Amino acid sequence: MEILDSIPEEILSSISLLVAFIVVFLVGKWLKDLLTPFNLNKQLTTDDNLAVAISVVGYFLGLTIIYLGAVDGPGVSILDDLITVLGFSLGGAVLLNISRILNDKLILYKFSTVKEIIEDKNPGTGVVQAASYIASGLIIAGAIHGEGGGILSALVFFIIGQVILIVFALIYEKITPYSVHDEIEKDNVAAGLGFAGGIVSIGIIIFKAISGDMESYADHLSTLGFDVALIIVLIVFVRFFFDKLIIPSADLAKEIAEDKNTGAGMLEGFVSVCFAAVLYFIL
Repeated sequence: MEILDSIPEEILSSISLLVAFIVVFLVGKWLKDLLTPFNLNKQLTTDDNLAVAISVVGYFLGLTIIYLGAVDGPGVSILDDLITVLGFSLGGAVLLNISRILNDKLILYKFSTVKEIIEDKNPGTGVVQAASYIASGLIIAGAIHGEGGGILSALVFFIIGQVILIVFALIYEKITPYSVHDEIEKDNVAAGLGFAGGIVSIGIIIFKAISGDMESYADHLSTLGFDVALIIVLIVFVRFFFDKLIIPSADLAKEIAEDKNTGAGMLEGFVSVCFAAVLYFIL
């Protein structure tokens, strides 16, 4: 006890939070192993499955985002902060795995994601699944961040955020001049990258809208509705902006659907994320 008393509180807090992150990371890995319908270690090592690796990277990024959302709150005491952070982070890890099941069924609903990732080793599907993890991580982090909320409000905004992701996926399919599902199923990484950028963009804006101190559901929901409507309109604009101004001599849809141009898909996705990041700081 004397040794602990001699350690500055800031250092002790940092060490305890680092240990807590390791615990969250390991429990998160265990949960993914438990809830994933295939042997994760075998796919990553023996089978060298790039699609699985991309998906797992997205999962751990989502898990880290949730943890940071739990950590970035008002300090009370080292023990109280640790309990709060671990509780929300581990609960968030459970929700992150639930979000993968929901999004596999309702976002990429026209084919089996397990078949695409395991049998076909389809990187395009892995990219979209990774983006779904990141966006869901942002939603969960926003739901647990700030004062005034609790477990119930976190669950409410998690559900609302997942519904928004699903609705966005349907809108994206409608505004895109090719079938996103068909292209991704045909191992078109370019289509997956463009779609993934839009999903992450929505996650960023939902995080912005629902994070912060909880004053009332009405305030949070009105902000959320406005911000999400704005980013969906903006993503439509981004496709036009990218197609007509960034690559004016080419057709974006042709580059992605016919030429399977990975660079074009990557640029579309990152331009969407860039615009969402700008909106995050100016809204």
